[in-house]
Amino acid sequence: MTGYNTGYNTGHKHKIDYSLLDKDDPVRVLAVEDDALAMKFLEKQIAFLGHEILKAENGRASLAVLEDNADGIDVVLMDREMPVMDGLEAVRRIKDNPRLRNIPVIMVTCADSAQEMQEGLDAGVFYYLTKPVKADMLRSVLAAAVREARQSRILAEELGKHRTSFNLIETCKFNFRTLAEAESLAAFMANCFPDPARVVSGLGELLINAVEHGNLGIGYEKKTALIDAGTWRAEIERMQNLPKYAATYAVATIAHRKDGVYVVIEDQGDGFAWRNFMTIDPARAGDNHGRGIAQANATSFDKLTYNDIGNQAVACVGYNKQLEW
Repeated sequence: MTGYNTGYNTGHKHKIDYSLLDKDDPVRVLAVEDDALAMKFLEKQIAFLGHEILKAENGRASLAVLEDNADGIDVVLMDREMPVMDGLEAVRRIKDNPRLRNIPVIMVTCADSAQEMQEGLDAGVFYYLTKPVKADMLRSVLAAAVREARQSRILAEELGKHRTSFNLIETCKFNFRTLAEAESLAAFMANCFPDPARVVSGLGELLINAVEHGNLGIGYEKKTALIDAGTWRAEIERMQNLPKYAATYAVATIAHRKDGVYVVIEDQGDGFAWRNFMTIDPARAGDNHGRGIAQANATSFDKLTYNDIGNQAVACVGYNKQLEW
């Protein structure tokens, strides 16, 4: 498929209900906490939100529970300070395990210092709560982690449907405009990379960002409100039916080069302040979104950058991490 250019179409007859991302369907939460009173609070709040809870009293015990239930745990709520094995070490081990590394981790800590938060972020924590945990903050952060877990599960399901000779592709170019197309395209393109499971979530974030922030101009505060109201996807679909946006689309190009696999994603928007989102700002650690680009930069790709205005992203995974850039 050398030099293949197309509007994206997978050719599959199946239809996935992506609206599940905005629903409050029950998920399974592993709560890791050594304090009995704090665990009671978490148990009560998680049950109130309609989710199922599994419990562990320290980091080592949490790893054992995860190994036994790797496919059945959606989110980990991890205390930082615990005996036997603390939360930070447990997170490092979770992120080092290919079977577990995509499970979102919420870190609960008594300290709110930027340094301690940064240590957690560096270890792979993208959600933070400080004690005493407030019920409304727990709801917001848990909702964000649940959305990430559902997104990862949907992309993983799609990933398994695209198993062909992707290494024969030299260059492919795709036009896409909807969220469903972005999510399905992410799974399709991931198979062009050496480790599809590593990049699929990052590709999804970049492609979705091109649709929502890029072409539709949905800003940070508006997305926060939409997610909190459970209307994020519905609003995007409504806006895309307006005459103003009917003809907008984004372009994704993937190419195999001698040093690695490159993807370029370009939208028709005015760009955004992308430099502010390449790493997690501890001040945003409790927000219900805003981690996707940082997560893609930290875990999905060897290199990620944007053009100056922010309407073109270039990401790469090197065969030997010796990239021509």
